[in-house]
Amino acid sequence: MKKTAIILIAILALLPVTTICAKKKNKITPEQKGVVTINRPTAEAHVEFLASDALEGRESGTAAGYIAGEYIIAVLKQMGATPLFSNSFAQPFEAYSWERRNAGFTVNPEAIEKMKQQTHRVAKMRNILAKIEGKNPDEIVVVGAHYDHLGTDPMLVGDKIFNGADDNASGVQAVLQILRAFLATGEQPERTVIFALWDGEERGLLGSSYFVNNFPYVKKIKGYMNFDMIGRNNMEHRPKHFNLLYMQKDSLFADWLRSDIKNHNLDLDPNFVTSENFNNGSDQVPFFKAGAKIVWYQTGAQPDFHMPTDECDRINWDKMVEITKAAFLCLWKMANLPF
Repeated sequence: MKKTAIILIAILALLPVTTICAKKKNKITPEQKGVVTINRPTAEAHVEFLASDALEGRESGTAAGYIAGEYIIAVLKQMGATPLFSNSFAQPFEAYSWERRNAGFTVNPEAIEKMKQQTHRVAKMRNILAKIEGKNPDEIVVVGAHYDHLGTDPMLVGDKIFNGADDNASGVQAVLQILRAFLATGEQPERTVIFALWDGEERGLLGSSYFVNNFPYVKKIKGYMNFDMIGRNNMEHRPKHFNLLYMQKDSLFADWLRSDIKNHNLDLDPNFVTSENFNNGSDQVPFFKAGAKIVWYQTGAQPDFHMPTDECDRINWDKMVEITKAAFLCLWKMANLPF
């Protein structure tokens, strides 16, 4: 009897320890809190609206492009996000071109001054910008995607709308879902994170260039993450494939991805692409020129690029969501770890 009582006492004494150990083992990390908020229904809601015929291809400087921006602002407000500048999510800017119909637009101040002396064209555009303030105000990371596309072509026979589901509604949903994931962690990151939706990319990287040229703290930007087309398959026999682009000296981005795929059971087949030159292709260009580290997610070329057939029914939704999860985990590390 005495022996039984001693054993029972010993078991009871151990119970709090095992309970505490179990709690520690099952503790949910901030990354886990965030990643579970990223899902397919949200991705579909964002992409299907932005790429709908009603938005007429979201051409920058048009009423349809303005509506796309208003939608993004409404989503940010619904999340309880904080604007980057004062009390407005919008950063308005003007782009100028010569009077010729096919002349390219610019936000370069010197070129604009010359154009103002003659007949010229002006397009009004807006970047949409939010932030999460970091503990360290001297370091910033930025994640961005352009929300404009090519609009319509009335001379086309048949479908006249360039919907841009992959290019780049897919990237917009990633930025919006990642912002929501950051808020869901309940943690303040070490570095400030700026969430950017660029206008005018299709006209020559206008929105991202304007931001970099006018942001007073551009030297504090340590890294830039870009999305441009993450929703399609460029190899149908590898439906989980995507490209991660970065500079060779920044191989930590690849190490993080490999680890996150394993630890979070992400269903992805990454292709690691290193480059020493990010001076073309998308909105990473002005950030690269400003000296920021670059990491770029994309699924590569696809046959509907800049075609009216870039529609929602061709999106690989599951892969797009998995890429968004992987990118959130990477950005969380960029915001909190040395790199």
